[in-house]
Amino acid sequence: MLSKNQIKNITRLKQKKYRQQEGLFIAEGVKVIKEFLNSTFKLVDLFTTETFNIENESIVSEADLKKISCLKTPNKALAVFKIPVTEQLLNNGLILALDDVRDPGNLGTIIRLCDWFGVKQLVCTNNTVDCYNPKVVQATMGSLTRVNIHYTNLEDYLKDTDLPVFGAFMEGKNVYQSTLPNKGILILGNEANGISKTIEAYVTDKISIPRFGQLQATESLNVATAGAILLSEFRRG
Repeated sequence: MLSKNQIKNITRLKQKKYRQQEGLFIAEGVKVIKEFLNSTFKLVDLFTTETFNIENESIVSEADLKKISCLKTPNKALAVFKIPVTEQLLNNGLILALDDVRDPGNLGTIIRLCDWFGVKQLVCTNNTVDCYNPKVVQATMGSLTRVNIHYTNLEDYLKDTDLPVFGAFMEGKNVYQSTLPNKGILILGNEANGISKTIEAYVTDKISIPRFGQLQATESLNVATAGAILLSEFRRG
């Protein structure tokens, strides 16, 4: 049975300030946890209704698991892992940058897209949602273990790069008619406001996904959907 202190210490990891303070984050679900266990991430505690046959695991009841879960319908396991030291940012290949993406589901999907398309470096503004937010971790389905994520001042980062900088804009050049390099930085903007004016100043190439609908009435694409299309085009050649 979980103690009140254990429940308190685990549930407060739902908040960014406590994750940063403790250097810990939560992962839920057997598949997701196994991805982390098979990576370099360090396990602290595992609470499960079915044994994993590993050290640091505690068999708990479904009722106890529900008390610490972030999900409406808890999975069979919840694990606490250490937040690793961020690896050095390598300024080569195709890099994805996010300008204040706020939705956890979008970030989680974008991390999976990076994993799928072999994008090793994901650079985020400091206002982008925390990649160790439980909803983000859940949405990545383990891809968090294979993508290097950096939170930084994006303007300062772009000032120092000699790579071409592509930005997704409604008025940009048709991506299907563009010749795209295998090295560069692709920027995706905030869900409501797009790429900020500050960051736009560093964009060398504006690209766009054209609308094919007859009425041209759709305002915009979801940022993760747009990211999938654009990354696919970058990898085409």
